[in-house]
Amino acid sequence: MTVPKTKLKLVDVARQLFAKMGVQNTTMNDIALASKKGRRTLYTYFKSKDEIYMAVIETELERLYDVMAATAARSIPPDEKLIEIIFSRLEAIKEIVYRNGTLRAYFFRDIWKVEKARKKFDHKEVVLIRTILIEGREQGLFQFEDLDLMAMVIHCCVKGIEVPYIRGQIGANLDMETKKRYVSNLVFGSLRRDK
Repeated sequence: MTVPKTKLKLVDVARQLFAKMGVQNTTMNDIALASKKGRRTLYTYFKSKDEIYMAVIETELERLYDVMAATAARSIPPDEKLIEIIFSRLEAIKEIVYRNGTLRAYFFRDIWKVEKARKKFDHKEVVLIRTILIEGREQGLFQFEDLDLMAMVIHCCVKGIEVPYIRGQIGANLDMETKKRYVSNLVFGSLRRDK
């Protein structure tokens, strides 16, 4: 089932307003006026500003997942694919957070709301990582005892460094090649990749 164009437009307009003015300073009326839709149309799709804020987060997470899925679909070895997924994800989420300006501060202040919206995304990401791990094990690149646990550990590790990465507290002074080498050492030490 496709999402109606009107709803997508409302979400995009809300995202732009939230980024420019902040979530707290944006009203449902602001969104209706900026989208050139009436309040009745807005309330047909969203019952509250909180609901449209959650839709903005979910839309951004879908974009993030699309970046990761495109990386996973590349015809490269699973070990390279896993590292590329990690970095494409970190760079994409950093870009999303910075592109959204004022929304960025609200994102960090209201992380529990974001976490609620992320449940579906997190599950899809773990499945994607799991697929790459299976591919790597079948090719003899990875060794691990518990597939589900390993996929969850990698997911949690990457998720755990998101905020420091976005803020430039991790790897800000390192070139991409050095960053990838450090991450490779950590990830493949856990997976016992044979060289």
